[in-house]
Amino acid sequence: MVKACVAPPGEWLSSDILRNFVHESLAEIRLENRRILFIIPDHTRSMPMPLMFRALCEATRKRAAKTDFLIALGTHPPMTDEMIQELLGITAAERAEVYGDIGIFNHAWKDPEALAEIGWLTAEQIEELSGGLMREAVRVTVNRLVLQYDVVCIVGPVFPHEVVGFSGGNKYFFPGVAGEEILNMFHWLGALITNYAINGTKHTPVRAVVDRAAALIPVEKWCFCLTQVKKNTRAIFFGTPEAAWDKAADLSAETHIIYKDKPFRQVLAMAAPMYDELWVAGKCMYKLEPVVADGGELIIYGRHVKEVSVTHGALIRQIGYHVRDYFLKQMDRFRHIPGGILAHSTHVKGMGTFENGIEIPRVTVTLATSIPESVCREINLGYRDPDSIDPAEWENREEEGILLVRDAGEILYRVRPS
Repeated sequence: MVKACVAPPGEWLSSDILRNFVHESLAEIRLENRRILFIIPDHTRSMPMPLMFRALCEATRKRAAKTDFLIALGTHPPMTDEMIQELLGITAAERAEVYGDIGIFNHAWKDPEALAEIGWLTAEQIEELSGGLMREAVRVTVNRLVLQYDVVCIVGPVFPHEVVGFSGGNKYFFPGVAGEEILNMFHWLGALITNYAINGTKHTPVRAVVDRAAALIPVEKWCFCLTQVKKNTRAIFFGTPEAAWDKAADLSAETHIIYKDKPFRQVLAMAAPMYDELWVAGKCMYKLEPVVADGGELIIYGRHVKEVSVTHGALIRQIGYHVRDYFLKQMDRFRHIPGGILAHSTHVKGMGTFENGIEIPRVTVTLATSIPESVCREINLGYRDPDSIDPAEWENREEEGILLVRDAGEILYRVRPS
């Protein structure tokens, strides 16, 4: 059973409605003398986190033996105290005094001491789940905090996603609070299928892997899934991670996919301010690749994008950005590179071919960011001086084959089927 609250078309849920929904939903969960852990997104997801944080605390602190929060960073850098307080909408004083009994933790995907093994997915299972694309056993690890609570509740939005099809649900376990083996495996599986095919597709082999891995977690699991359009909430669902996600993904397909009548020769994707490195600003390409014409150009624009990746930059600069078949046909050269890095590379570069040593991308990806030209060339991407671009000059030129997208990265664009 899924509990749902959906605003009428063109309207949004109020703060009071969201708060009441949280209280009513959690009132149905047995919490007395039990510990509850909320798994929440970091700052790279649109989410009314300040409101939700307060509502979740209000609904559980007097009933549960302990209420804590774990930030599902995946492989993103850890958040500082200042960043956490901004995410939750609280001051340092409030965190210490009002919420002093609440634990707030960063996930540490690379720290063996922070992880616990919960089982394996066998080679036969992976072959079945992937439709024969992969056959390898994988160890499944998760942040050990997850196993120290009686109830774990995911709280996060659902959007079209380049690796799993639609984000949310059990994806907050894998890769949100997982170890690197499982996340590298299924990110490469997503790359084999390609962003072009998987983004905005509800049931995918990667989602099947994520759900199978989540079934190994031996605790009671619940989930709030939100349908967000920037700061506005259209809907909220509560149930098991699988059931709540199922309803939210259907609504996301209606809310977060825009169809265009034809592809564009140039697309200027203005990266949302929350994307401060290419590791996440690459979502501009992921969400807009389908509407770039063959031979066209997509420009990722934003002076606030200053790094390739704080965490993964060295490996990315080692291999550069390439189409999938560049790696697939030379796997002996790249077998030592984690699958998550290879996947990110192919998603940013997009579709293309690699034949007889010649790589031909379907589209050109250009960075107009604070990443220097020398680095752009080094990693096999184009460069434009961001000062040479005035977004206002790109407005209202769709008839010319030019598309401007502000705050790119969460809404998926597709060409309308003929």
